[in-house]
Formats: sequence, C-alpha cells, structure tokens
Amino acid sequence: MIDFRSDTVTQPTVAMRKAMASAEVGDDVYGDDPTVNRLEAMAAERFGFDGALFTSSGTQANLLALMSHCERGDEYICGQQAHNYKFEGGGAAVLGSVQPQPLANQADGSILLSDIEAAIKPDDIHFAKTRLLSLENTIGGKVLSAQYLADAQALAFNHRLKIHLDGARIANAAVAQGVAISELTQYFDSVSICLSKGLCAPVGSLLLGDERLINKARRWRKMLGGGMRQAGILAAAAELALNEQVERLAIDHDNAHYLAEQLQGVAEFEVNVAEVQTNMVFTKVSDKLDITAIAKVLKKQGILLSPGSVMRLVTHADISRNDIDTFIKALKALL
Repeated sequence: MIDFRSDTVTQPTVAMRKAMASAEVGDDVYGDDPTVNRLEAMAAERFGFDGALFTSSGTQANLLALMSHCERGDEYICGQQAHNYKFEGGGAAVLGSVQPQPLANQADGSILLSDIEAAIKPDDIHFAKTRLLSLENTIGGKVLSAQYLADAQALAFNHRLKIHLDGARIANAAVAQGVAISELTQYFDSVSICLSKGLCAPVGSLLLGDERLINKARRWRKMLGGGMRQAGILAAAAELALNEQVERLAIDHDNAHYLAEQLQGVAEFEVNVAEVQTNMVFTKVSDKLDITAIAKVLKKQGILLSPGSVMRLVTHADISRNDIDTFIKALKALL
C-alpha cells in the first residue's frame, strides 16, 4: 500500500525486527529490563534531562506530563490545535481533573505570547490555578523557531509556570532547522518524543524531565496500566529509531516538497509549496470534486488517503519518490 494518511503507519526496519527478536529483557515495572534502562539513560543524556520514561504512546507520555505537572483543579495553557487538547480524548480533564485553556494558534503554529500572558489566571479562589504552558513542535507540519521557544520559556519562568513540549515530531523540527534535537528541547521542563511516527519504531514514546517529574510520572504510568513488563522488546526498536532514523527524515521532507509541487499541476487541488516545511502537505480540494469517492477508488488501487475539504498527506519512510509519481498519475487518470 502507498499510505499517505500518517507517518504512524511506518513499518519497523529489518534492523529493528532483528533487535527486537534478540533483545535482552527483564521486568520493567521492577526496573529490571536492561534494554529499557539503556534507552532511557541514553535519551536523558542526549536530550539534556535528568531522566526519561519509556511509555506506550505519545498520548500516554503527554498525559503523564500534564498529570505530573498539575494537580486536580489546575489548568494548562495550550493551542486550539494542540494534540494534547484536541486529539487525545480529553484525558487531562477526564483522568487528571486538569483544565485545558486553549488559545488560538497562529498561521505559523505559534501562540501569541501576549495571548498566553493574558490567559494566565490571577491568584484568586474563583479561578483554576494556571500551572503549565504546553507547546507543540512540529504542529501541523510547521516548525516553531528556537527564538520563539526561548521567548516562551522566559514568559513561563517569569510567571512561575512550568513549560512542556509535545515533541511528537521534534526530530522533524530539528532536521528541518539543521540542529540537534537537544537544541530545541533545552527550553522545556518536560518533553514527549514519539518514536513510532517518522522514526519507524513499532510502538513507544519517551517522556523526559527532572527526577521529581519522572518519578511522579512513573507512578501515574503504573496507575494508568502502562507498566509493560518485558518492554525491552519494544525498547530495542526505539533505540534504533533514535540512533538510525533521525537524519533520514530529510528525505521525507524533500518528498513532501516534491509531492506539493506535483499537486500544483492538478487543477482541483490548491497547495502552497512554500508552506511545506517538514513531511506534511495540506491541500485544499475543490468543492466540485467528490474526494471521498476518489479516495475509495484509489484505495482499490493500493493508495490510501484521508479525504477532506482540506486534505493532509504525510510522507514517511515507506513513501518513495516513485510512490508519489504513481499517486499523481492515478489521480490525474481519475480526474
């Protein structure tokens, strides 16, 4: 299948499958899994944190961060388009009794610092306590600049807030800017990094933070059913994701740019190539086109899309330049 729906569909590499088959394991809930321990220690050192926690998903890593930074009745500030607000089932509110305060995302994915400052609640019994600022990078395929991250960190510090990064695709952001991931994570008190998207691991995310936060998150992880016992089988693939797959993301970015260029030649699709910064292409579909019907026909040809009036197409390790040509040719034939 040629699958443009998401980079979550990536298959583990041959090296990952071999590493998983031969991984040395133990009981991670007891802290006895050597492969998990090695992964966590490596990630903490590489990204500049006291500790790291291997989790089952990015949703879980974000939820653990929110519940570890905030108490019941507290509030976190985030963007309207933030994954941990819009696409994670309201977990912070449902399971943590933590109130989100979503603010408008700008066209570049950022939140105006003035909006953040205005949303911070005064110390008054009528209001939830504002404890945390949560940002996302990349967001909608857009990269937040290091200067913006530094300014947001300063704002959070000056208002005695903690600052969390949903860094599900932080590796994409770093590669797009030509910097090490640690150059972008340095501005945050906690960071979640997804390993099962563009980095090709089959399962898993990391939560990074100081010793207090990681210890608290480990307790929450157990309560939420996230103690995975012989998790080294998964951690072996996750380790290779960090060591072998980060630089390769540049190919995905180039392919996304190429895909956007090819779509410009299809009259029913409107796309701005200049807005393609990483591995996501957003294209406006003509309202005269039944894109749902088109997607059904393409599926029979082995091409998967997520149809919509504004359609997102995602490039990843299992999408080649030839796959893009095949898709464009099939699309033009149908039209």
